[in-house]
Amino acid sequence: MREPILVLNAGSSSLKFSVYETREDGSLAAGAHGQVERIDTAPHLSVTDASGAHLAERSVSQIGHPGAIAAIHQWFADHVDNQAGFSAVGHRVVHGGQTYFEPTLIDNHVLDVIESLSPLAPLHQPHHVAAIRAMQAEAPHVPQVACFDTAFHHVQPALAAEYALPRHLTEQGVRRYGFHGLSYEYIMSVLPQISPACAQGRVVVAHLGNGASMCAIDNGRSVASTMGFTAVEGLPMGTRSGTLDPGVILYLMRHEGMTVDQVEHLIYEQSGLLGVSGSSADMRTLLMQDTPATRHAVDLFVYRIGRELGSLVAALGGIDALVLTGGIGEHAPAIRAQICRTAQWLGVSLDRLANLNGDTLISDGDSKLPVWVIATDENLMIARHTRHLLDVWR
Repeated sequence: MREPILVLNAGSSSLKFSVYETREDGSLAAGAHGQVERIDTAPHLSVTDASGAHLAERSVSQIGHPGAIAAIHQWFADHVDNQAGFSAVGHRVVHGGQTYFEPTLIDNHVLDVIESLSPLAPLHQPHHVAAIRAMQAEAPHVPQVACFDTAFHHVQPALAAEYALPRHLTEQGVRRYGFHGLSYEYIMSVLPQISPACAQGRVVVAHLGNGASMCAIDNGRSVASTMGFTAVEGLPMGTRSGTLDPGVILYLMRHEGMTVDQVEHLIYEQSGLLGVSGSSADMRTLLMQDTPATRHAVDLFVYRIGRELGSLVAALGGIDALVLTGGIGEHAPAIRAQICRTAQWLGVSLDRLANLNGDTLISDGDSKLPVWVIATDENLMIARHTRHLLDVWR
């Protein structure tokens, strides 16, 4: 394998990874990918190749991110390339704050800044830091690159990024950052091949998965997004509440006696689809169960998408294309159909057969607005950035 790049996406209970080979022309080819699950309890490594064939299934003896990193590194050395090792490691890092607006080579100072941003992304940032430190210990001479989910939104107008708070708080960094930027960046990198006219116009992209957000993009540049200071704002998600009146938080603390930690647990891990349905955070499960409670959770999810769509169209001053992506956007035709019904006021007309077939274009010939379904690939975006920065660094 020529100059392989490892891409890591560290979470609280799992560490997902992908390996990319550098072709002779500098482009990247997807290779093995997999994850270490249950990293803090009973770690288990699973690896598949690019076609989905199983390459490895085994338990991991050491718990935590260090054990997961060591297992991935050892598997690669044993089964893919036991001499050269990885050329570089690219990390998805959720928050870059007001400091990092582009992929950045990690050194101790960069890592300290990333760690200092943990209060802004408490469910993600500490695990990114743990994975970076574990890789430093496992392979100290391998360059590591941080790719930030907030970077794509850095170009938003100042008015779009500000809350109506005292200016000293805004200057301290209490502002809207936006997330899922790597996904939006990837979509805008492939949309010109699918529809050059749409790519140069006003596009709303909906990244719909366990984490969900929407972004208004004008000629490839982020204009507004539904997520703000943290990744809990905006749409209802798998377990996250989405936007709340701040007064709800004050009420819960003053009248329900909830602590800060309890409120954090509520809005990040007990709300969203799980909280409303009372049964599951997984859209697939909710659609299969089809009970009054699960239908209500789905209806609220779709309703909020419709409301945010209107807001983003207003921010753009019009719209030329709607793109659906993410696990739900790519794989849930029932949800896509409901979203298109809520967008009929924009002239959307759904091609039902194209939607059921999972075609790239799911609007019909009478639709005034094209609706595209495009699979996102954040890992490839990270690998591209890492490859580019490695070439520059050399």
